[in-house]
Amino acid sequence: MQQVRFANGAGELGHTRRALINNMGKIHSLETFGTVDGPGVRFVVFFQGCPMRCQYCHNPDTWKIEDGEEMTADEIIDRFERNRSFYQTGGITATGGEPMLQLDFLTELFTKAKEKGIHTCLDTSGIMFPKKHTGADQISEREISLTGISENMASDRMEKIEQLMSVTDLVMLDIKHINDEEHQKLTGQSNSNILAFAKYLDVIGKPVWIRHVVVPGITFDEKELTELGLFLKTLRNVEKLEVLPYHSMGKVKYDNIGMDYVLKDTPQLTKAEAKEAECIIRAAMEQ
Repeated sequence: MQQVRFANGAGELGHTRRALINNMGKIHSLETFGTVDGPGVRFVVFFQGCPMRCQYCHNPDTWKIEDGEEMTADEIIDRFERNRSFYQTGGITATGGEPMLQLDFLTELFTKAKEKGIHTCLDTSGIMFPKKHTGADQISEREISLTGISENMASDRMEKIEQLMSVTDLVMLDIKHINDEEHQKLTGQSNSNILAFAKYLDVIGKPVWIRHVVVPGITFDEKELTELGLFLKTLRNVEKLEVLPYHSMGKVKYDNIGMDYVLKDTPQLTKAEAKEAECIIRAAMEQ
């Protein structure tokens, strides 16, 4: 596995917006032989920028959208083509950060990939799903500051998401916490967008893998896991459930960038505990 990480780019958000207008994306890094980000061997594109602040995030260096390297979709496809023979059972996975923060560029990348017969996988939290589809009338000031999308522009975002889904083969949806209040404590954001996105994917029949990180004292809770399972039971498009045990290997990144790691005293989840959590979720799905 080879990961190519880029140095920080220009530090102005306005510069980032101009780059996106000029069909440039902000990319944190590329991983040429990913094996845990979708089916087969994957070419993994780590997008820069994320509105979530998950306490256990392993990639805090992807949060700021002004960082990263500017790349075109053609440049990324060219990197993939150099080792295409290795990806016969795989394809391209967009992760991050939050790829849907750069919706236009992501759609362009996946469109070019599909034109070349490349399998596309989107690893997302779903946080960028339009708030108007979750009962809210306005998008937040924070979202506007991160994306440059005004309230007047929000109405066309659903159309853009539909365009993206037309060139997306698989969605890996990360559900951080099923309880909205606890989700806000864990990530700084509501989960209403995320659950609405899950329902939307079910309506359009888009294949989904669900990912859920189980953290001792936070999500390793029978009630929470049961509620998650009951929600997943309502979805007909879930092809796979991945229960991921919390570990603290990302702490070194926080140390390197001078950030406090909130969960530094949280014990890692054992494989046996992860299996127990998965059994609880699946039992609820089968009720």
